[in-house]
Amino acid sequence: MTTGRRPNVRIDIEDVVADAEVADEVNDASLTKKGTKRKRAPPTKGPCEHGLKYRSRCKVCSACPHGKWRKRCKECGGSQICEHSRQRSKCKECGGASICEHSRQRSTCKKCGGSQICVHGRRRSTCKECGGSAICEHGRQRSTCKECGGSAICEHGRIRFSCKECGGGSICEHGRRHSRCKDCGGASICVHGRVRYQCKECGGSAICEHGRIRFSCKECGGSAICEHGRVRYQCKECGGSGICQHGRQRSTCKECGGSQVCEHGRRRSECKKCGGSSICEHGRQLHRCKECGADEGTRRR
Repeated sequence: MTTGRRPNVRIDIEDVVADAEVADEVNDASLTKKGTKRKRAPPTKGPCEHGLKYRSRCKVCSACPHGKWRKRCKECGGSQICEHSRQRSKCKECGGASICEHSRQRSTCKKCGGSQICVHGRRRSTCKECGGSAICEHGRQRSTCKECGGSAICEHGRIRFSCKECGGGSICEHGRRHSRCKDCGGASICVHGRVRYQCKECGGSAICEHGRIRFSCKECGGSAICEHGRVRYQCKECGGSGICQHGRQRSTCKECGGSQVCEHGRRRSECKKCGGSSICEHGRQLHRCKECGADEGTRRR
């Protein structure tokens, strides 16, 4: 009979311990290498030290040198930036996935019934009746509310991006908004030199069937018209936001230092020293100057 070979079971314990220690060192060294598969963290504590489950979704961990998400940074050439310097999913020319058939973002398109549109036809986050998350206790958008100290309000009490003194991003070199500046060829200016959505000839979206701006049309029941038949923010009985404590329009009140009052105590548009917009090159009011071609009836008025 042939006998099987018996394994050598006589091994010193010291050798086994030494081999185990070497194996542990190898495992520890392999964990530091790139591409090592780690154990899943508990649900309460994500792999990111800032509390996010996925490190790639953390703005701090995946931020580029410009303080943005690397994949959405134009300067870094992020993967989500298209050739038109927009987010690929929101670019109309690239046919982004979030653009609907009406050339709007699908989530905010009323015709498509976007997920962000409430039953009142407004954005859910900015709808007062729905109690939107962006509405503060004063009934305004939280970011633009002065009393709440909104993040979009600058130190001068204006919206930061449209403040000239702060050098807002929407202010052009002519001191106007980029989109509404004729000299800069703003995107909101139509071929007739007017704001596109308020142009009757272009059929602007803000023009109603009576040829007026829809929200200020009494016959259409515009949202800016109060129960007294006036523009709500200019109505004294309604306590409009445009009425100051002296019973005048806040923008033209000298005692309140209205925005339309210049340093000479006149309306900025009618002040010769300030070069008001209604002053012609001859130093007269534009609608009363003969040389500028003012109508005779207008001059008499």
